Amino acid sequence: MTIVLPARAKLNLDLAVLRRRDDGFHDVRTTLQAIDLHDLVSLTPADKTSLTISGLAVENTKDNSVLKALAALEEAARKKLPTEIHLHKQIPAGAGMGGASSDAATALRGLAALHHVTADLKTIAAQIGADVPFFLTGGAAIGEQRGDHLTPVPTQQLWFAIAWPGFELLTKDVYRAWDKIDQSSIQSWNDSPNHLTHAAMSIEPRLQEFANALNRLGPTWQMTGSGSAYFCHCADEALARNITSELKVWTAVAQAIGPWAE
Repeated sequence: MTIVLPARAKLNLDLAVLRRRDDGFHDVRTTLQAIDLHDLVSLTPADKTSLTISGLAVENTKDNSVLKALAALEEAARKKLPTEIHLHKQIPAGAGMGGASSDAATALRGLAALHHVTADLKTIAAQIGADVPFFLTGGAAIGEQRGDHLTPVPTQQLWFAIAWPGFELLTKDVYRAWDKIDQSSIQSWNDSPNHLTHAAMSIEPRLQEFANALNRLGPTWQMTGSGSAYFCHCADEALARNITSELKVWTAVAQAIGPWAE
């Protein structure tokens, strides 16, 4: 038997960084919204675990989040769960859309079903990464503390135009940059819907150029997560497709989707 599941992306409709915690992480408050753009995770029982990847390029295959999810589930189950895994990537890596986290959460759900494992997937997901618990259920939620304390909110009927400049940003690097910025001198920056925007631009000057080019198109664009992708709200699918048709970079048109699990 083979299980194939979509691993859906997310957008941060807003993101406020509140403070750096004693453990080195950060307290945030963010509105997370799942969208229909997705990777595909294919899982088949096997004699030995393997991972193959198609679609968009992904580096560090041996450290891929789906393998981390498998290892975490094996530890919880106290047994090996050999699986042939194929990951088809359609969400750009390092874009702030949660591709790796969604892949991990989707793999957890699929692997537990495939191997008939009963485990607390929410606890396991939180150990893998702060965004992973959100992708167990999807929909829309307010994320607080590290972003992993979730309060579900209603999903609105929203369309988005999304653009990615073609380069990755590492979340840890962007937060380190945020730590180094004199917060008292940039209050106007924190009026932005995403407090990480200027930190991301400080380590990747091309992001400023990219944002300037997008904003010359007219709509209001904002960064998602720790970057590097940007999105804008659109009244409908037609408008989103019209906007993205003018761009020479990777683009997507997506709509908000509700929860896929309780």
